[in-house]
Amino acid sequence: MIEFRNVTKRFPDGTLAVNDFSLVLPSRKTTVFVGSSGCGKTTLLRMINRMVEPTSGEVEIDGVSVLGGDPVQLRRSIGYVMQNSGLMPHFTVIDNVATVLRLTGVKKGPAHERARALLATVGLDQSLAERYPSQLSGGQQQRVGVARGLAADPNILLMDEPFGAVDPIVRADLQQETLRLQRELDKTVVFVTHDIDEAFLLGDQVVILDKGARVVQVGSPSEIIENPADDFVASFIGADRGRRALHLKETPHGTVVVDSEGRTQGAIVSEVEKSDGPLAGPDAAALGAVQGGLT
Repeated sequence: MIEFRNVTKRFPDGTLAVNDFSLVLPSRKTTVFVGSSGCGKTTLLRMINRMVEPTSGEVEIDGVSVLGGDPVQLRRSIGYVMQNSGLMPHFTVIDNVATVLRLTGVKKGPAHERARALLATVGLDQSLAERYPSQLSGGQQQRVGVARGLAADPNILLMDEPFGAVDPIVRADLQQETLRLQRELDKTVVFVTHDIDEAFLLGDQVVILDKGARVVQVGSPSEIIENPADDFVASFIGADRGRRALHLKETPHGTVVVDSEGRTQGAIVSEVEKSDGPLAGPDAAALGAVQGGLT
């Protein structure tokens, strides 16, 4: 469990990025910080692994302050995936994935064995292991970044807008891969995005932030969609424009959830569920709200 206790961050230039922020991030769930640029979401994430030090307040992991130990050891114990992958261009794929393991003293053979297993875990072919990042597509680079973040088998995985630089088709694929990995690996994930659809798709707990990391609303996707806290949230998620107005529609394959523009957002009961799995879309998380009575 990660807990922020009255955390404030003021940068040397006087910018107040985070102002008295307190929140508990539950264990083995995905918490998504979402908001517009400059709202403090990345600063919050980076205070967990001490890439940013708080001006005041405490960040705790399982009741222990992150400020009490060696920041390098802390960072090596926490997985970190960033936008544009952050891969070292002069390292091969397998050496990029094995980096943290090698830094912690694991010998090359076992480190590479673990790295190869992780390439398979994130859906990459073994033939890519000896290539360099420049020889990969953007989506492949991001998968390598995820594999590197998982190399030391951390309990916590930080993901800082990891899919923001790839095209929409690749992004959708990576989002589904993230959902699969979380189902299989059961990590405590902290994910930062400015995309509310991505937040609703990936998050168990979604935290909508305003300037200074002010919490405007926190809850499950269904709770936020069904009951926006105020006009700001309604506007941010598109509810004030009817974008989240969902209803049920009968099709030859069963009952589906349809948005205000007629796009299918999920399936309730269908033949699809019996074969290829439930329909999914950027607002698939809204399915729970529909089932809970939103029509």
